[in-house]
Amino acid sequence: MIDMIDIDLFITAVFVLVDDFFKGDPLPPQPGPDCKLTASEAITLLLFSQWSRFRSERDFYRFAYKKLRSAFPNLPSRPQLNRQWRALHDQVCIFSSYLADVLGAGEAPYEALDTGPVVTRNAKRRGDGWLVGEADIGYSSRLGWYEGLKLLLAVTPQGVITGFGLSPASAKEQPMAETFFYLRVYPDPRVASIGKASSHVYYPVDKGFEGYQNHERWQEAYGAYIICPPKSNSLNPWPKELRHWVASIRQIVETVFGKLLYTFRLDRERPHLLGGIRTRLAAKVALHNFCIWLNRQLGRLNLAFADLLGWS
Repeated sequence: MIDMIDIDLFITAVFVLVDDFFKGDPLPPQPGPDCKLTASEAITLLLFSQWSRFRSERDFYRFAYKKLRSAFPNLPSRPQLNRQWRALHDQVCIFSSYLADVLGAGEAPYEALDTGPVVTRNAKRRGDGWLVGEADIGYSSRLGWYEGLKLLLAVTPQGVITGFGLSPASAKEQPMAETFFYLRVYPDPRVASIGKASSHVYYPVDKGFEGYQNHERWQEAYGAYIICPPKSNSLNPWPKELRHWVASIRQIVETVFGKLLYTFRLDRERPHLLGGIRTRLAAKVALHNFCIWLNRQLGRLNLAFADLLGWS
């Protein structure tokens, strides 16, 4: 087993995989003047920039300008790079889904489904702030009241992210799940992040997704089988062992949320534009799946990200 790899090797591995994929599925032409970077180069930098080693996009750009110019001699200005990144959002989502397929997500016995907070602003600050009409105030058991968005994730037992979606923080889990399942059965190219369901489509969830009528409808309309313990005061409560089993198979989605928050800097996002947070979130998901792919190539544990790169 290889303990860690250097930055140059990591970036090369990302670029080769991205470039090989899009050679078979060419990128659509973009309006406006030609970009200084190819799409594969831009996506490679976008994914690499999501490590928590970088405090912000500005911090990453300083690093790239000083240390990555030999690999990317045509590095544009930071505003130009940001515009190119946002234009590549759908392609990053497609690449992430491709990685999930390569990692065998389609054969997973189930996909754990859960939501988590994406903070954009302190809920107690005055004024409208950014993302007016798109972000609002919601509640999280981890944070309490917060202002921002709510992230829905679908994760296999191996930690592979198969799909995700964003809503305002006040959104309820049931309508988010309804939209998620619908788009998996009736895909819309404008929502490339949803991904594809596994061949088994069993979804263990928590009480936020409860509702027997919802579960019956989702099964009948979308083929989505929900595994959700009833409330403790239910007339037909589950035995403790069964409830503990559901909690144990759902633990993987909590672990993956932790990776996105702390390893890939989601806890420090303070976006000004919805397009920016959507692009960076897609990049974090793609980087997460890529790191699993790379760990498997190196004979490492799937989610051993902390010591994957040698930063010195």
